[in-house]
Amino acid sequence: MRALIFRFALFAAAALAALPGCGRGPDTSTTADALPREALATLALIDRGGPYPYRKDGTVFQNRERQLPDKPRGYYREYTVPTPGENDRGARRIVTGGNPPEVYYYTADHYRSFRRIDPRR
Repeated sequence: MRALIFRFALFAAAALAALPGCGRGPDTSTTADALPREALATLALIDRGGPYPYRKDGTVFQNRERQLPDKPRGYYREYTVPTPGENDRGARRIVTGGNPPEVYYYTADHYRSFRRIDPRR
């Protein structure tokens, strides 16, 4: 049931974000299945509510780069997507919006660009 709610929330958020005038944001999207397998594992952790392997996971993402639509502070949260071979958190992240999450974004380049995660799997 929770997975169904998760998919519906992703679909609704993607549909709303696609409407004209809904703010800035990534011009591209990707399906969850097109993400690295580590990102799928991170999405599953987010869906379960943790536990998260990194201390910074679940903390507020401030959107300083202004790559995502403008929202009040605390709207966005960030989660690490582990990178094989890296000794630290690496550059890959999933950023969620809303509580519970309504929209999901993936970045492979440490916030320089984002792809909205399309709910169709």
